[in-house]
Amino acid sequence: MGITTANNVSMKTIVPVEQAVGMVLPHDITEIVKDTFKGRAFRKGHVIQQEDIDLLLRLGKEHIYVLQLSDNEIHENEAALLLARALAGSGTEYQEEIVEGKVSIRAATDGLLKIDREGLLQFNMLGEVMCATLQTNTPVKKGEQIAASRLIPLVAGRRVVEQAVAIAETNRPIIQVLPLRPVQAGLVITGNEIYYGRIEDKFEQVLREKLACLGSTVQSVRFAPDDPQRIAEEIHRCLAAGSELIVTSGGMSVDPDDVTRQGIKEAGAENIVYGTAVLPGAMFLVGRIGQVPVVGLPACGMFHRITVLDLVLPRILTGASLERRDIAELGHGGLCRNCKHCQYPVCSFGK
Repeated sequence: MGITTANNVSMKTIVPVEQAVGMVLPHDITEIVKDTFKGRAFRKGHVIQQEDIDLLLRLGKEHIYVLQLSDNEIHENEAALLLARALAGSGTEYQEEIVEGKVSIRAATDGLLKIDREGLLQFNMLGEVMCATLQTNTPVKKGEQIAASRLIPLVAGRRVVEQAVAIAETNRPIIQVLPLRPVQAGLVITGNEIYYGRIEDKFEQVLREKLACLGSTVQSVRFAPDDPQRIAEEIHRCLAAGSELIVTSGGMSVDPDDVTRQGIKEAGAENIVYGTAVLPGAMFLVGRIGQVPVVGLPACGMFHRITVLDLVLPRILTGASLERRDIAELGHGGLCRNCKHCQYPVCSFGK
């Protein structure tokens, strides 16, 4: 018996499974056991044996396809490889083995995932192909799955795959992982309460840990009272010592003693963006002194485990210069749920 797909491109012969002994499966057959297992029961190319019949029936496979492809048709496995080659950009990798018609694209390095969302939309609008990704600007680790793609039908016309590849090539790279540049950071801890020893500083350890997680180190730590000129002087001491990133902490709010922002300006910072659409971290600042990025972290960075700094710092370490629009766009997804057990970045924050 023959059938034709909706696009009138593929003729398949349907054979009752009991009569299929000795035939070759044209695709992977998946087995799903609730809460226990999901994977391949049979691989594409498997020669059906008599002892396979009972399992195939239990899997709901009462018939199998016998395929005869024309030159204008393409099988899901071949299509998946073509799609992966077109989609995967720098910092990514994928295996040649196709599982259940899908190809997985993984991070080849620790870094920041970047997705061309418009290109991805055009690709997925074709309908017979698909690609699902993690959100752009997500920090990822080497080996982590960041995307998966496949041909949706078992067989399709080569034309649709060629269109998909052309879209991916035109918008290349649709998927890439940017490595994070390791830097030596200078920390300037501000506030009279810390400078005069009234309370113990907690910022330094927090910032050391965040930088270390991103492959960077703390090169110098300076302390300054609530005096704009002194703050500017300590920033310049960090720069003179070779700091490639300046992070100030505290003094970013609206109280009379909160003068860190003024100190950053007096140090010569330009392209300053103050204020974000992110909570925690609304009073965050980002700018540059020459080619050195400067960030001003408000006091929330000492209390909250994850803040706007975690969204912005990886992007800075890729070499990106953040403008007002970049910061404003963080508002969509910029409200932290303050979960009891934080799982960032496996959450909606910053997405």
